[in-house]
Amino acid sequence: MNLSEKKSSAKQIHLKSFEELFQTESEAVQGEPILEVSLEELYPFPNHPFHVCEDEEMEELAERIRAYGVLSPILVRERAEGGYEMIAGHRRRYASKLAGKTTIPAIIRKYSEEEAIILMVDSNLQRENLFPSEKAKAYRMKYEAMKHQGKKQKGRSLYEMEASSGESGKTIQRYIWLSRLSETLLELVDQKKIGLVQGVDLSFLTEEAQGWTEAILKEQGYHLTTIQSAKLKEYEKNGELTQAMVRLILTEEKPKERKVTIKAEKIRQYFTESYSEEEIEQVIYLLLEEWKKEQEKGGALI
Repeated sequence: MNLSEKKSSAKQIHLKSFEELFQTESEAVQGEPILEVSLEELYPFPNHPFHVCEDEEMEELAERIRAYGVLSPILVRERAEGGYEMIAGHRRRYASKLAGKTTIPAIIRKYSEEEAIILMVDSNLQRENLFPSEKAKAYRMKYEAMKHQGKKQKGRSLYEMEASSGESGKTIQRYIWLSRLSETLLELVDQKKIGLVQGVDLSFLTEEAQGWTEAILKEQGYHLTTIQSAKLKEYEKNGELTQAMVRLILTEEKPKERKVTIKAEKIRQYFTESYSEEEIEQVIYLLLEEWKKEQEKGGALI
């Protein structure tokens, strides 16, 4: 069968249901053809938010492919310009190239832009050890795609994302806010030089104000407290944030750092195993903010 015949047969695929449409690429529809596609014909998904790194895990994947080949086909769709756009399988393609392969098994399907984005995100979000920047960009892409599909009811898109991801709607919303950070600030969050809570605060700053913050944080050794980030956000909200104010906030004398450790057995009394460390931290910060407001209303000293 020549390439044009293969494409013709692939185009005859009919997806019968929503569930069938959004199954992973490893769960091919019965009778759906798996084609050997040249690596040179494959193009990454536009604005693909997930890193493809040549690290130890990639080397292990390449070694398995050398020994056994690609056991799970990648998922692609045809490009109007020619070749195929990858939806799921970027790491397998990279590892196949490292392994000296020239082709890779692929399933070709027809998806709208929104369907392709949602499936691309969902097929990658289950990976372990994702960077905050990856989650932030991925959640934003999926949220925008779902809105374009017509799910514009208030909170509807977040509700569906919560159900499919296993993370709370509030956590997803914070990651979406985080995606508004500049690439430099997002990288600092990935490197844990800026915490997630502080990163979300900085995401409310304008592009210009984020630039000021980057420069001054670099001078200060990238030390940013939650008090400072909250101040920056508040001044921005009130339209009072200037470059001089950013410098004043970030260079003011910091109070002596206090380290508080909460034992794991204490935490288990209040959080189920489904809560991640990030979610536990966010809940604690939110509860402390509420406590602080109550203290201030009563005139008590904190």
